[in-house]
Amino acid sequence: MREPSAFEMSRRNLLIGTATSVAIGAASHAAKAQNSATALPAAAEEAPAMATVSFSVNGEVRALKLDTRTTLLDALREHLHLTGTKKGCDHGQCGACTVIVGGQRINSCLTLAVMHEGETVTTIEGLGTPEQMHPMQTAFVKHDGFQCGYCTPGQICSAVAVLDEIKAGIPSHVTGDLNAVPHLTNAELRERMSGNICRCGAYSNIAEAITEIAGRPA
Repeated sequence: MREPSAFEMSRRNLLIGTATSVAIGAASHAAKAQNSATALPAAAEEAPAMATVSFSVNGEVRALKLDTRTTLLDALREHLHLTGTKKGCDHGQCGACTVIVGGQRINSCLTLAVMHEGETVTTIEGLGTPEQMHPMQTAFVKHDGFQCGYCTPGQICSAVAVLDEIKAGIPSHVTGDLNAVPHLTNAELRERMSGNICRCGAYSNIAEAITEIAGRPA
């Protein structure tokens, strides 16, 4: 019986290696499938963590039982049906979801509802109504500070909070003298409102509305 040639030996080893790899891959796939099958029922049975949160929204105490992962934005829109607060980017970059919590403006998409137990939340609905508008809302209408209006609730909430920040002496990134009371200059206004994006580009009209309420010529 003749000895196999080097080519035949190489070919046989290749075939053996391929068959072994296929067998190992099939066994690994079967093990993963089995693990997934056993893990699915446990995952399906796991209920979300729930918590009850109570806070004052637009002057009314509201209590909600929520999935602890629920953002303040979703609690307001989906559970309290206060749809004036808009969901824009959902990443804290556009400002459409701005509300006032404890006197300070925040992006409601970036905070969990359960973090605000006992706090005071003001949305655009709490600032004014069509029959009795907040002065800032009136100024936005007068100066045509919006086009599509989607960003307007967040713009107005932010604008109201900006004037309160300046009155409180809170500096911004462009404030020159940190020991002096800041003034609503054009640079201050644009810096403080820079987190609220208007894709329609009504910025000049928005600035006119805010400066009117601040009592400064535009």
